[in-house]
Amino acid sequence: MSSPQPTAHTFQVDLRGLVDLLSHHLYSSPKVYLRELLQNAVDAISARRLLDPAAPGAITVHATDRSLSVTDTGVGLTEADVHTFLATIGRSSKRDAEGRLDTAGLAGARSDFIGQFGIGLLACFVVADEIAVLTRSAAAPDAPVIEWRGSSDGRYTITTLPGSAKPEPGTTVTLVPRADAEQWTRVDRVIELARGYGSLLRHEVTVVDDRGERTRINETPAPWAKPYPSPPARRQALAEHCRATFDFVPLDTIDLELPLVGLSGVAYVLPEAVPPSRKAGHRVHLKGMLVSDQADELLPDWAFFVRCVVDAEGLRPTASREGLYADETLAAVREALGTRIRDWLTGLSASDPALLHRFISVHHLAVKALARYDDELLRMLLPWLPFETTDGNVTLDEFARTHRTILVAQTVEEFRQVAPIAGAAGLGVVNGGYTYDRDLVHRLPELRPGAVVTDLDPTTVTAHLDSVDPAAELAAAGFLAVAREVVGRFDCDVALRTFHPAAAPALLLDNREARHERTRAELADQSDGLWADILGSLRAGTPRAQLVLNHLNPLVRRAASITHRELTVAAVEALYGQALLLTRRPLRASESALLNRSFIALLDHAMLGHETGTES
Repeated sequence: MSSPQPTAHTFQVDLRGLVDLLSHHLYSSPKVYLRELLQNAVDAISARRLLDPAAPGAITVHATDRSLSVTDTGVGLTEADVHTFLATIGRSSKRDAEGRLDTAGLAGARSDFIGQFGIGLLACFVVADEIAVLTRSAAAPDAPVIEWRGSSDGRYTITTLPGSAKPEPGTTVTLVPRADAEQWTRVDRVIELARGYGSLLRHEVTVVDDRGERTRINETPAPWAKPYPSPPARRQALAEHCRATFDFVPLDTIDLELPLVGLSGVAYVLPEAVPPSRKAGHRVHLKGMLVSDQADELLPDWAFFVRCVVDAEGLRPTASREGLYADETLAAVREALGTRIRDWLTGLSASDPALLHRFISVHHLAVKALARYDDELLRMLLPWLPFETTDGNVTLDEFARTHRTILVAQTVEEFRQVAPIAGAAGLGVVNGGYTYDRDLVHRLPELRPGAVVTDLDPTTVTAHLDSVDPAAELAAAGFLAVAREVVGRFDCDVALRTFHPAAAPALLLDNREARHERTRAELADQSDGLWADILGSLRAGTPRAQLVLNHLNPLVRRAASITHRELTVAAVEALYGQALLLTRRPLRASESALLNRSFIALLDHAMLGHETGTES
């Protein structure tokens, strides 16, 4: 009896061009070849279960130094299926005219499948030049065994083999990697990739090496869906899953469940603060297969304090199946998951105040971000939220009980300017320069009737400083005149007051509007023509900055008695420069020059009369 002869064919696409498109523009890495093979195997098993719900479901990956094969117990392919799915690469499954399932092969309800068989097989050409498919359909007991061999140059053959070549229904895909892609088919790499992609697959996945050693890739059900003997045992198991997945032990675990889209999973609360700008890196599986481990679009931006692992049925992957398709369903899921995390947060105040306190001490920025737009959450968590104030780091609720009128510094620099003086004067000032703080403080009257909140005006602080005895101010008139002349070059006035702490010689009161006006004036002076006219038309009557000298300070009192003009100028410049440094804002070139000039002048004056005498 003569052996069966293969029939030669060519693909109905430009295969070389398509492989180049996949490898350079669609897939992020050649490693996706294994994901595509696993997807094909899962889809084949799903199709067979539609024919026989009791059919076996197992996927075996054989990895050696020379080749890799993936075998499934799925529905298999008939010769017609081979032409349908492999001759026309990327062709989708289809239904009959009445919408019924075509049970002749892989065709079926797309909601039950992850990918497309043709595209999935095509991805293997990214790492191999030749692929062999050995398949037997489960549609009929006497179905023949079909061997398909495809080459990256666009040629393929189909051969009908005796039934003994594959006694059971299913499919085996074998590929021999190219020399430049062997790293992707090493046994250790295959195990790593299989675990990464298939850890939540619902069918058993096993990797077998060339020595016959078997490695189980996945465990079913998912860690959050398993039964546990007690809640502590479940918490411990999920904490270990978080450590293995994200490399941290969570502060707490939030269960996620959205039955409408078949989504389940967990959100792990980070034990340390992270910047809001850092990408979240959530792991999203579709029907058990990993789609992305960097799915930052899964949750609202304010929920940057958690990392999620979810498995879903109803979300759509992108064309590369390495991300989520941005549609209305994803937007609804994002909102629903955000609500679930918000409910967990509000529930902590009643169920576990100690945990809430630990959480807010780490993630208060995230809570403030959410509380800006959520009155209920703000009312509930207001007693817990810390703010930087003139009374130290205290909650806003506690601060409001101490100060009927709350002043809000609009920037960190403004707060640092006035905090020591305002605190000594009994003024209640909150640092509103941090993200969200100013908005939250201004909403306090809505939640606490009677509270008064207003932005800090430097003149308010000046008004609370004590005036100097008229005789003392008259005696210092000459010094103050020189001081006003010196600092006037920086759009700054001078005032003599008494305030505590006495160790502070001077206080520079400035605000953002005044700084903006000075910047505008500088630009106008440096410009000419039309641009100078435009800047000049924007001139505003913004109050100038004010250098407040503390008459309680011994250094200031001594400086006020100086009669030597050059020394007076150096002293004023030094006092202005020291007050300027306390604001911790960036210095302009002219201000840096002033600091250097005053230092040199004072050093020179200090050395007068102390020069080394000439040796006799």
